Amino acid sequence: MLASSTVDQDRRAQWLRGVLDLCVLGLLARGDSYGYELAQSLQSAGLGVIQGGTLYPVLLRLQRSGLVTVYWREGGGGPARKYYQVSPAGRTVLAEASGQWSAFAGGVGAILQERTAP
Repeated sequence: MLASSTVDQDRRAQWLRGVLDLCVLGLLARGDSYGYELAQSLQSAGLGVIQGGTLYPVLLRLQRSGLVTVYWREGGGGPARKYYQVSPAGRTVLAEASGQWSAFAGGVGAILQERTAP
């Protein structure tokens, strides 16, 4: 059973690497957010626990590519937080990639649901 669990975790990690950028853009399209809040939203969506060592490089990559902008906002009783916001270019990429993802996921779903006749 342990081997199956490890295989399942490895498979999930591979899937996540392929879609994490798109998921982060999707969340930011709903509203500005900071890293911890994004990680919580990803977990709530069923993607599992996303560590900072995974999430923050994605955010930096999105920022450097111009798909996300950042700004600082004072925290309520704590230090200022770095907020992320999807840029107009990010919205364009998100719209294009969302359609591509839907087609891809539909194709995968169709293959996985096919059953051969006995």
